[in-house]
Amino acid sequence: MLFSPKLLGKKDILTGAGKILAIEDKIDLPFSFCDQWDAKGKTLTPGFIDQHIHIIGAGGKHGFGSMTPEINISELIACGTTSVVGLLGTDGSSRSIKSLYAKTKALESEGLSAYMFTGYYGLDPVYITESVQDDMVFIQPVLGCKIAITDIRSSFPTDLELLRLLRQVTVGGMLANKKGILHIHLGGLKTKMDILFRLVEEHEFPISHISPTHVGRTKDLFDQAIAFAKLGGMIDITTGASKYTDPYKSVLYALEQGVSMDKMTFSSDGNAGLDKLDEKGNLIGFRRAPIHQNYEQVKALIHSGNVGIEEAVKLITANPASNLGLKTKGNIYVGCDADFCCLDSDFNLTEVFAKGKLMMENSTVIAKGHFE
Repeated sequence: MLFSPKLLGKKDILTGAGKILAIEDKIDLPFSFCDQWDAKGKTLTPGFIDQHIHIIGAGGKHGFGSMTPEINISELIACGTTSVVGLLGTDGSSRSIKSLYAKTKALESEGLSAYMFTGYYGLDPVYITESVQDDMVFIQPVLGCKIAITDIRSSFPTDLELLRLLRQVTVGGMLANKKGILHIHLGGLKTKMDILFRLVEEHEFPISHISPTHVGRTKDLFDQAIAFAKLGGMIDITTGASKYTDPYKSVLYALEQGVSMDKMTFSSDGNAGLDKLDEKGNLIGFRRAPIHQNYEQVKALIHSGNVGIEEAVKLITANPASNLGLKTKGNIYVGCDADFCCLDSDFNLTEVFAKGKLMMENSTVIAKGHFE
């Protein structure tokens, strides 16, 4: 069965040059000239999108030894991720925005679709060029800018400073034919999302360019995020870290409160640096935030019996594509990129295609990075 993510039923799909060329009930071609793959009895969805993942590593809050390593392409394929958006975290000193760009292009060369956010937690200019706007215009993979608020590690930006960043993201997007978003890390301070509501309600900035993440960090923060979504904003629920409850339960709660599924996304915050603590709360080591929880939480949502696959899979396909302004991602239509995830009857991943290339077969990753 084909989910685009809308249920389309049983279909044949023709792909070529990394794109979807046709979707029909039956496609008759001289298959001696084509590679044919039979998905009989399986479920096909768009490839999964992770719009917040630390592809060059993160961490470092306990010194250089606590910094996480780079991600390999096989780790991403193993959890169905065919498109990523890399970003910096707290560290804008030893982690370079140019290294992030290089890793983005490396993943692209290995077969994935890779993008990035310029900037980092702070307001100081950590850009490839001289400004956010120029990065948006001249650096193809740059989709927006990251900034942190309500966190002791942030620069405590004012309304005016955020508005000026938003202006650069938006105008840069206009010039480069990108949507342009300001991707906003939410910390745990009591001010929560107050400043974002002022940007929308008092300063009248279009909410579609404001992209808050880690909204499920606390119950109080998530209740405020629900109000933001009801204003028309897209809210991003982290699955790998920074959560007060299972992310799928946050989705169920938001739906009960009247939030549309189309206004929520999952992202992993994968490869962020997390502490290992003993039973007394003492630090005993470090670990990487998992990158595989996006789809695990979608599966949990489906198995809850409250949400079908057509709606649940939007959280990691159509919705992040809409949030990022990626018109050829997150859906299965003619003209879209040929990114697919194939699932068995228990919704386990069996095959993954990225831009038309088979990357996982029979639940085994067959695509490796250049140094794996």
